[in-house]
Amino acid sequence: MAVRILPKEDATNGWSRILPPRTPQPALKGDVRADWLVVGGGFAGLAAARRLADNRPDDHIVLLEAHEVGEGASGRNSGFAIDLPHNVGGEFEELEGAHGYIRLSRAAIDYLDACVAQNGIECAYTHRGKYHAARTELGREKILAPFARTLDELGEPYRWVEAAELKRELGTAYHTSALYTPGGRLMNPAGLTKGLADTLPGNVTLHEHTPVMEVDERNGIRATTPGGTVAAQAMVLAVNGYAPQFSVFKGSLLTFAAHGSLTRPLTEAEHQALGGVDDWGLTPANSHISVTMRYTTERRILIRQRFFYAPKLRRPDGEMETIRRDHQRAFEARFPMLPEVKIEHTWRGYVCLSRNHAPGFGKVGPHTFAAVCQNGVGVTKGTISGVLAADMATGQDNPLIADLEEQGKPDPLPAAPLTYLGVRARLALDNFRWRRER
Repeated sequence: MAVRILPKEDATNGWSRILPPRTPQPALKGDVRADWLVVGGGFAGLAAARRLADNRPDDHIVLLEAHEVGEGASGRNSGFAIDLPHNVGGEFEELEGAHGYIRLSRAAIDYLDACVAQNGIECAYTHRGKYHAARTELGREKILAPFARTLDELGEPYRWVEAAELKRELGTAYHTSALYTPGGRLMNPAGLTKGLADTLPGNVTLHEHTPVMEVDERNGIRATTPGGTVAAQAMVLAVNGYAPQFSVFKGSLLTFAAHGSLTRPLTEAEHQALGGVDDWGLTPANSHISVTMRYTTERRILIRQRFFYAPKLRRPDGEMETIRRDHQRAFEARFPMLPEVKIEHTWRGYVCLSRNHAPGFGKVGPHTFAAVCQNGVGVTKGTISGVLAADMATGQDNPLIADLEEQGKPDPLPAAPLTYLGVRARLALDNFRWRRER
C-alpha cells in the first residue's frame, strides 16, 4: 500500500514561531526493528506512544512524524482542551451522548494535566475554561440555550454572561451573550505538542521528517520511509485526515482547511485599553462561519476563521494573503480600541470530520489500530483516542474504550462528486443562515 499524499511542509505556524528554537529528532536512517510502530506525531500519536511505553516498558516503540512535531495539525489548532460537548458547525450533535463525551474529554484533560506538571512542559497551559458566545438571538436560542439545558440536566457548572459583563471580562463588545464553563484548558498547542515529544519515555524513539511512503501488513508491519524501514509487530495509525492514504476509513472522512492568525504582543497601554483582562478563550456559535478567539498569556490575540473543503489536503498558496487581510478586518471589528495592532502570523491547518461525527477508532487491520478523525476537537479527542488505541492494542481493560466505541464509526460518503456538491451546499447554507454571527 503506497502513500500518495504527504503533508506539505511550511514555516507559517505562528504558535511555533513565537516559541524558542527546538532541534528536531533525526530522520530515520537504515532498517530498524521494533515492537510497536506509531505513525503520526500529533496529540493522538504522542499519547499512543507514551501509553504503549507505559503498558509495555520492556518493548521498543518507534514513532514516525512526517514533518516536525508541532508543525502539523495538532500544533496549528486554537489551543483549547474542551471538557464538554462542543459544536463545530451550526448543530449540537454531541449533546445526545453527553455523559460519554465528558468522561472521555476529562480523562484526556487529566492525562494532559499530569504530563504538563510532571514533565515541566512550558506551553502557557492555563485552567481558564472558555466562553461559548453568540452575537445574535439565533445563536443564543439554537446553540447556547440547548447547551445550558443540557448542562442543567448533567449538573455541570456554568454561568450566563450578558453583553455588559461580557465586555468587562473580554474587553470586546462584539458578542451579546455567552455561556462560561470553567473546566477547559488553554495552551500554546505547538508548545504542548513539542513538550510531549521531548519528554517521551526512554523506550520510545522519535524520528521527525520521516514520512511513511508504503506499508506492508504481511507478517506484521513493515513501513518504508525515504531513509529506511521499520519492522514491527503492530502499528497505531494516528494521521487524522491522511488515514485514507493508508487505506483506512477510505471514502468516509472529510478534510477541511482552517486558518488562524496571531497578532503581535499588545503593549501595556494596549492591554489596559482592552480592559486589563486576563487570558481567555472564546468559541463562537458556529465556528465554520464566525471567529474563534483567544487572548493569550503573551498578550497576543488569536483570530481563527475561514473554513474550506480540501479533499486533497491542499489549498492555493495565494489564498493566504487574502485570509490574512480578512483576519485583520475581523480583528478590527472586534477590537476597535486597538487600532495599531496588526496580524503578525497567519497559517493553515487541516481538520478531519466524519459525516456522522464519529471517530475513526479501533482495530482496522490484522496488525493496525487507528486513532484518527477528531472532528475538530483535536487536543482532547486526539489525546484520548491515542491512549485508548494503545490500551486496546496491548489488551488493557479500560472502560473508556466502550465510551469511544459507542460513538460509532465514520459513515461512508457518497461518490466524490456528490460529496463535493453536498459539502458546498452545506457550507453555503451555513454561511447564509449564520451570516449575522460573523
